This record gives sequence, structure tokens and C-alpha cells, in this order.
Amino acid sequence: MITTGALLRGDVARHLEFDPQEQPVALQLGGSERAELARCARLGAAWGYAEINLNCGCPSPRVQRGAFGACLMAEPNLVADCVKAMQDAVSIPITVKHRIGIDRSEGYELVRDFVAPVYDAGCRVFIVHARNAWLHGLSPKENRELPPLRLNVVHRLQKDFGGAAFVTNGGLRDIADAQRELAHCTGVMFGRAAYHDPMLLAQVDRALFAGEQQAPGRDQVVAVMRLYLARVVPAGVAPRAVLRHMLNLYQGQAGARAWRRQLSDSVFLRRHGAEALTAASEPSLAREVLPASPPAARAASHHVHDGDLQLFS
Repeated sequence: MITTGALLRGDVARHLEFDPQEQPVALQLGGSERAELARCARLGAAWGYAEINLNCGCPSPRVQRGAFGACLMAEPNLVADCVKAMQDAVSIPITVKHRIGIDRSEGYELVRDFVAPVYDAGCRVFIVHARNAWLHGLSPKENRELPPLRLNVVHRLQKDFGGAAFVTNGGLRDIADAQRELAHCTGVMFGRAAYHDPMLLAQVDRALFAGEQQAPGRDQVVAVMRLYLARVVPAGVAPRAVLRHMLNLYQGQAGARAWRRQLSDSVFLRRHGAEALTAASEPSLAREVLPASPPAARAASHHVHDGDLQLFS
């Protein structure tokens, strides 16, 4: 997520640059001023993003002070106006990520009445973290875990707004969870599960999209990322910015702890820089080859939002 203020008054390239291999990528914006959101949407489209997503789900106090995130669920007409302004500004899809309620009220009416005007404004993709946002008394981390998970609310939204795609997010742990939810909703989104065990994603294409090609194993991933690191570090990217996303690549394998320790050690990273992956001791494991779909199928079905992987059936 990037706030409109940071984008309009900061270093645009630093915020928006990404590698073409990452496509399709969604830009998630935090803000509530229509004109600013429209300007940022134009920037996102100009930089090649495939989608602009409006954050109406973050409950952190800092975000609330900026008058955006989950507190926008109390202002559905404003959100509808913001969505319309962005749609008028760009031709790429405008989507919304939100919660199912605010604070301890668990009535369906609030989320239904939030979605309705946004749907009428033309939004056709809603990514729904199936928990309330408790705006007071919880940290952002606790807000991802403590409010009860109520997936049935997303199912009900999908029935009531059949012309839209509803993507279930929150508490999904594995492919079985995804398959169960896809019986009720258009899509699912993995967040923490994929971050804690990235190789979970190697199962996605064959299980959900009938892919037949082979996904790379962990050793192949490391080999490709060595080349990437050697290219971006001389251009000014800090090794930690890349490697912190690889700490859990060997989750569940012998030697995974040593791998994480090396790649999170600032002394090790300073010493080896762009060669950190070459210097790191890869855990011992059988060389695996995992199934995946052709690149075209992957591009049609995967989108990333704020660190989450979104999967459409």
C-alpha cells in the first residue's frame, strides 16, 4: 500500500518501480481525496500497473488519522465517489479491498450497505478480509488474528451481488482451504500462508488452473534470484530488500533455520552484498520439481495486493 500523499509528494520512481517479471501487479492506494486518488491512479497506469486497488481495510491508528483504510467503511458514498473518480481517470480496473465490519458490530447490513453504492459506481472486484476491523485497542497484527473469521459473510455478498467478483481473504492456510472457498466465491487470496511458506504457491496452478508445466523447485528459484540480486544491487537496491522475502523459502526443510539466520544477518549481507545468495549455505533437500501452469495462464489468474496473492477461479 502507498498513500496518495507519499506518491504525490515523494519519489515516484522509488514507490512505483517494479520488475517486468512481476506482472501482473496491482497498485494499492491509501487515501480518501477523489482528486488525489485520480492523480495517483494515472501515475499507476503510466508506470504499467495492471490494476488500482483502494484500501478500505487497514485498521492501524496511523491510517485512521489519515482518514482512510477501514474507517472508510463508514463512508460508502465517499468510497463510491473515489472509485468513480479513478475509473474516469484510467482504463485499468479499479478494485476495493475491505473488511466485513467495523469494531464489534457483526450485523450484515453494514458491509452490504458499504458494497452497494461502490458496486453501483462500477466496481466489480471486491477483495474481502473476512474479519471485522476493530479500530480501537488492537495492533494491526492483532487485527489480522483476533476478530472472528466469518467467511460466510463473503459467501452472502457473492450471492447478493452476483455481477461482481468477491475474493475471500483471511485465514486461508492451504490449497484445500482455497478449493473450499472457491465453491462459494469467485476468488481467494493468500497472505500470511504464502509468506510463511512460499512454496505453497507452486501447487496453485495445477490444483486450481489445470496447469501442466513444471514449476521451479527451491534450488531453481535461488539460481534465478542470484541473477536478479546481481542485477539490482549495483543499481542501488539493498540486499535485505530482496532477501527478506526469501527467508522462508526452505520452510520445513533441514537447514532452514541456518538459511534464515544468514539472510537476516546484517554483517553477512554487508560482507557479501550482491553475492549473498551464492555465499549462503543452501539447506540440504531433495531437488524437487513441482507442477505449474504455462506463463500465459499464470498471468491471467494471479494478482498481488499489499503482499497477498489473489487467485481467481
